[in-house]
Amino acid sequence: MPNKTKYIFASSDKKAITSLLDDLRKKGRRIVFTNGVFDILHYGHINYLTKAREMGDILIVGLNRDSSVKKFKSKNRPLQNEMDRARILTALRAVDYVVMFSEETPARLIEMIKPDVLVKGADYKISEIVGAQFVKSYGGEVKRIRFVKGRSSTDIIKKLNS
Repeated sequence: MPNKTKYIFASSDKKAITSLLDDLRKKGRRIVFTNGVFDILHYGHINYLTKAREMGDILIVGLNRDSSVKKFKSKNRPLQNEMDRARILTALRAVDYVVMFSEETPARLIEMIKPDVLVKGADYKISEIVGAQFVKSYGGEVKRIRFVKGRSSTDIIKKLNS
């Protein structure tokens, strides 16, 4: 049964997130977590998020807040603000919940959520995926998804600028 109510949380909403997760787990839902910037949504993102969602019953997306994106991408990114990016993500059928976080990595968020499945792109080795060891420590799975070749926000931005 699809989840009709979608929510956007800040990672500081720990009590609300914990309550939601407890309820989902009591219902036997398999929780999948991934994270990213999702600045300029494109087919590669849609494909990735759809495949991630197929790995469980509920997909939670950790979304980098604007301040963290500026630290590791560039001062000119993100192009869309965090609330717009979060609203766009929750409009997608594949995404159930979005949790915005400010840290450089989602490690603390992963420890709070304790997903059954942690998903990242296949451009990462399992050993490079933040939270992989933690998720494996309690029997969770770590999966990688291949990106759609030639589809990236960076490529789109370069094309627009040329």
